[in-house]
Amino acid sequence: MAYSKLSRTSDQRKALLRDLVTDIIINERIVTTEAKAKELKKLADKMVTLAKNGSLAARRQAAETVRLEAVTEKQNALQKLFDEIGPRYKDRTGGYTRIIKTVPRRGDAAPMAIIEFV
Repeated sequence: MAYSKLSRTSDQRKALLRDLVTDIIINERIVTTEAKAKELKKLADKMVTLAKNGSLAARRQAAETVRLEAVTEKQNALQKLFDEIGPRYKDRTGGYTRIIKTVPRRGDAAPMAIIEFV
């Protein structure tokens, strides 16, 4: 499996990607570096595919990755994924996210990008 290490150890990388995928589910659009956005796209598309399935097994698989952060008082990120985002893409076969490149970050000139659900 090909992936980018993002200059981190495996546990740090997994924690970073879990946080990013939870943030994109909650906000539906985030600004990050291009490298992180490209890695996040793979994981976010997998989570939407699981949400489209909607079974208990798929919910448990997604719960291993998505953090249980609150979206509203009665809804967390995992519930939003399965109740809102999954049904939205029921007729779509793939490509649930898009990456839009933006201006480099001020300070270190890192290439930045916006990643959002289509």
